[in-house]
Amino acid sequence: MNTLQNRTAVVTGAAKGIGAGIAAHLATAGANVVVNYRSDEAAAARVVASITALGGQAIAVRADVSQAADVAELFRAARHAFGPVDILVNNAGVYSFAPLTAVSAGDFEQQVGTNVLGTLLTMQAFAGQDDLGPASIVNVSTAGTMSHPPYAGLYVATKSAVNALTVVAAKELAARGIRVNAIAAGVSDTDGTRAMGFIGSAQAQQAVAEIPLGRLGAPDDYGPVVTFLSSDAARWITGDIVLVSGGQR
Repeated sequence: MNTLQNRTAVVTGAAKGIGAGIAAHLATAGANVVVNYRSDEAAAARVVASITALGGQAIAVRADVSQAADVAELFRAARHAFGPVDILVNNAGVYSFAPLTAVSAGDFEQQVGTNVLGTLLTMQAFAGQDDLGPASIVNVSTAGTMSHPPYAGLYVATKSAVNALTVVAAKELAARGIRVNAIAAGVSDTDGTRAMGFIGSAQAQQAVAEIPLGRLGAPDDYGPVVTFLSSDAARWITGDIVLVSGGQR
């Protein structure tokens, strides 16, 4: 299981939900894990504690990925603790769902800032390391970029930009042995979707009806795929957007 032994992974937005699940799987595969969070220090500490309780190595680092200074500090802290960062998982993201006529400039700035600029800044910091060997970036996108659900125009637009950044970066960084892929996550049962009242709603029931495998995703569904894409087993895969959605598309 130690396919990522002696590697260091930064997982953004890893205090809860899908990010926490990814962090746990990477640690199980032997990676040192940097659990990034923006505001919930206690939740990030619980993720770290769960990893170390199983014999893994992890630290929590606060950073707002939409701020260049914070991103620089995130990578400095990771390097100080574990050395070069070999794996970057861009999971941090924000979303809201509303008709196009109700989207505000504030909504735009927040979602573009975290989802798009945050992905760009962290990839820049990752690629700016001059002592990397073979390395991997995995960006977390959404299956909504294919299904285009109503009321998700802004969120889907930001993740479509993430998909484009993924493909372009894969071409630019390939010569350095840096692979760049994305996973397109399906509708999932997470802290975020619970907080917005989605779980148990009529909308959730409709979503399940449209998923061929017949259920919502769970945080544990994504970690194994990200771990594979981060490993040498995926050495011939780059520039790909992998659907991890129970068949939703």
